[in-house]
Amino acid sequence: MFRSLRLVPRVLRSARWNSTSSPTTPPLMATLRTDLKTAMRAKDTDRLNVLRALISETNNSQKTSSPIQTDLQLLALIKKRVAAAKDSGQQFLEANRPDLKEKEDKALAILEEYGGHVQTMGLDEIKQIVSQEVSNLREAGRKVEIGGLLKSLFAPGGALDGKPAERSEVAKIAKEAVSSA
Repeated sequence: MFRSLRLVPRVLRSARWNSTSSPTTPPLMATLRTDLKTAMRAKDTDRLNVLRALISETNNSQKTSSPIQTDLQLLALIKKRVAAAKDSGQQFLEANRPDLKEKEDKALAILEEYGGHVQTMGLDEIKQIVSQEVSNLREAGRKVEIGGLLKSLFAPGGALDGKPAERSEVAKIAKEAVSSA
């Protein structure tokens, strides 16, 4: 009788309590992690701080309702960090703190380097797809609005569904196309 009770905890220890689906990580994340190791070995503190912050934010996003799973989402995070670094640099310049301004400039250069790793669609290609979608909406007799246009572009089976196009760039182009129409 005691023997069977001993087996129960052993069986439960081997059970997996979390879900079996593991979140996908963007391909650029592997580059960030290998560069983190390289920066540790080289004692490059500026690069190390930037990479740790990016990896940390990506890992924290896995616990939210919208985890970072693609390079485009990671690029959006990098662009957000670039904007914050530019703003901080400007504030440090106004506060007469050249040491902190230099630190932000280094971080900005590193962030822009990693932002360049992500391949996105060219503006000309996006403009062509948006103008084609505008003409398709007009032919169907539907009203051309920015919201409806973006929904039709990014909807499943849409012209930009699954393609490496930044939503902010597409939104700017769509706004221009709708205002000129």
